Amino acid sequence: MASALASKAASVERTASLWRISITSFLRNFSTSPTPNATASNPTNTAASSAATKSKRKKKKNLFEVAQFLPNWGIGFHMAKTHWSNVSYEITKINLYKDGRHGKAWGIAYKDGSPTAPVKKISGVHKRCWRYLPNSKKIEESTPKTEVQAV
Repeated sequence: MASALASKAASVERTASLWRISITSFLRNFSTSPTPNATASNPTNTAASSAATKSKRKKKKNLFEVAQFLPNWGIGFHMAKTHWSNVSYEITKINLYKDGRHGKAWGIAYKDGSPTAPVKKISGVHKRCWRYLPNSKKIEESTPKTEVQAV
C-alpha cells in the first residue's frame, strides 16, 4: 500500500513538472522581445514573427451593414457591389430581421445613371461586397418651389 502511494505521488509530481515546463515555454514563446540568438538559430521563429506583424484584412460589409449608418437605413440612396461598374440600386424598401444585419431589400436598378427596371427585389444583399455611392446622393425634394400665380 505504501509503495502504491509513493508511485502515485511520483506520477503527480511528474505531471506537475510537465505543466510547469509547458507553461514556461508557452510564456517564453510569447515574450515581447525575442533573443537574437534564438531567432538566428531557428528560422521558423522568424516566419512566425513576420506572420504576426501582418495586418488583418478588413472585413467587407453586406448591404445592411452599409445602410445602417445612412439616414433612414439608406432608403433613397444608391448602393452597388464593389465589382460592378456603372450599375447601382436606389434603395426603396428594406425589411430587416431582428439582428439588423440580415433581411430583404427592394430597389430600382440603374445603369449608366438611368433607371433600367421598375422596383424589384435586390439579390445578393447578404454577400459581403456592398458599398455606398456618395456621388449619387439622394436628391432632397424639400426645396421650396416657387410658382407664379396669375391674378
